[in-house]
Amino acid sequence: MRRSTVAAIVFAVAIVLAGCGGNRSKNDGPGSGRIPDLPGDAVPRPEPRSRYGNGRDMGDGPKYEVLNKTYTVMQSSTGYQERGVASWYGTKFHGNLTSNREVYDMYSMTAAHKTLPLPTYVQVRNLSNNKTVVVRVNDRGPFVANRIIDLSYAAALKLDIIRDGTGLVEVTAYNFDAPQGDRPVRATTPPKPPLASTPAVTSPSSQPRIVVQVGAFGDRMNAERRLAMLSQSGVSGAFIYEDTSASPTLYRVRIGPVADVARYDQLVEKLENLGITDPYLITD
Repeated sequence: MRRSTVAAIVFAVAIVLAGCGGNRSKNDGPGSGRIPDLPGDAVPRPEPRSRYGNGRDMGDGPKYEVLNKTYTVMQSSTGYQERGVASWYGTKFHGNLTSNREVYDMYSMTAAHKTLPLPTYVQVRNLSNNKTVVVRVNDRGPFVANRIIDLSYAAALKLDIIRDGTGLVEVTAYNFDAPQGDRPVRATTPPKPPLASTPAVTSPSSQPRIVVQVGAFGDRMNAERRLAMLSQSGVSGAFIYEDTSASPTLYRVRIGPVADVARYDQLVEKLENLGITDPYLITD
């Protein structure tokens, strides 16, 4: 077996063993001891790309493989923003090595992501209550369908998603230039400062309404066709939002409200069966 092949296999095994893997137990919490005081948000700063956890260049970009699936690591986090489901991991991995060979501390403000460069700083916003945290991505995962980020216990606790285990979130990367060498510099356009966490929302009527957008059309007839297809396929709650702020007017097909992650997961599965693979979470 060639040395390069052996190295690739070893690397993939290391990712699985070190990464959170997305296999968090329902009882994976803070343990029986006293919960330490929660830390402040991670403070974004330029860092060199880690030697570990960032894949191996296979000729068309750095890649790694987990559970028979290949992931391509982004060359840069610039412009990255995504909405989807966040999960969290705690005692099961506490004290283990992360994918970039740091020790995982469930009480630190860190996270795992499948394709962002390690390390990357991201802001995570809970779409249900508008609470935000800033975390440092230093691990790989979650390797579970329809999950975009795995948060440390501390970060999940601050976002108020511990009880449910998952939450609908928006993830936005902080961007820095990382030129050659190990002395990175701040980007020409610095990232926005971390947003302060929003106090807990106590009135259900004031909580953001979450919907899923499944198409935007300049012709209302096309939007009507999408709506009819959804209805005939048993997808309930679909409607057309007429966006007059756009020029010309756009007819956006949306489904909702989406009350929780379970509803979102079911909806995504139905949409994928219909060939709709790019649903987008919207709050209004």
